[in-house]
Amino acid sequence: MKIKTLAATCAAAAALAMPLAAEELSFANFTPPFHTINASVIEKLNADLSEATGGELTVRGYHGGELGAGPVEQYVRVLQGVADMGWGLPGYTSSQFGKTMIAEMPNAIPLDAPGYEALWAAYDEISGEFPGTVPLALWTSEPNIFIMKDHDIRTPADLEGLKIRVAGATAAEVASAMGATPVQMPINQVYNALQTGLIDGVITGASTLSDFKLDEVANSYTLGANLGRLVFWTVMTEAKYDSLTDEQRAALDSVSGMPLSQSAEEAWNATADAALEAARASGDNTVIDLSDAEIAAFAEAVAAVTDAYVAEVDGEAALAAMKGE
Repeated sequence: MKIKTLAATCAAAAALAMPLAAEELSFANFTPPFHTINASVIEKLNADLSEATGGELTVRGYHGGELGAGPVEQYVRVLQGVADMGWGLPGYTSSQFGKTMIAEMPNAIPLDAPGYEALWAAYDEISGEFPGTVPLALWTSEPNIFIMKDHDIRTPADLEGLKIRVAGATAAEVASAMGATPVQMPINQVYNALQTGLIDGVITGASTLSDFKLDEVANSYTLGANLGRLVFWTVMTEAKYDSLTDEQRAALDSVSGMPLSQSAEEAWNATADAALEAARASGDNTVIDLSDAEIAAFAEAVAAVTDAYVAEVDGEAALAAMKGE
């Protein structure tokens, strides 16, 4: 009897140690599981949240667009509850994220300054652009560079007439200011567009060389000009957030925000650094490091675009916060 009683007591204790209502939160990912987002955000969030809640909450990534393939529609999918969480780029729906998009403008954030810190510093100014959701991470890519096929870019004049892919309307203005013809398309269409000659190049971060295999179709890279960055968000539907217990929300808050944003941005930078190192080591690429005078020429060419955009969205306070002023 004593053995049976002891076994029953152990079983009861084990049951009490288990989460009473374990819940798996879905995370929509429109990219493949090898993309940088998976380890730096999805898997990290799963590990950290599971630990913080004693296994009550976990996160499962649905990769490759399993919950909906279109990158442009990711915010809406979270808003409608198709997924509990998701990630995306404000540039795909830039009219919604007017002030957030300031971070993508040339010279808005110094090349050596962390973008995630700038975005969270300006959160009071941009929070209204995330209706119906709770931002879990806000970060930027590594600084944009020119990624070209069969064209070397050293001056704005070298872009005259070239078709350059951009992520959104603000980036399109930047490309136009340098004489290029902007072509807006999701990043997962760029490989084929470069390969077939539909576009001549793209203004984006070097992490795409590995994340989207652009190193296979591009052969010239220009670094040094402050062409802005891409901004990213990870959000959770507000209804799901509100359905969590107070303890679960506190746990989620503790593992999201700045630490999750830092993880994402550092991963993007690491991916970019490795991709550029590989590009330099390859014998069939041209990598151009602009001189100070050449950098100044690009800054002058796009300065009016940044100033006009900030004024258009009444974003002076947001820009000042991003710059720490």
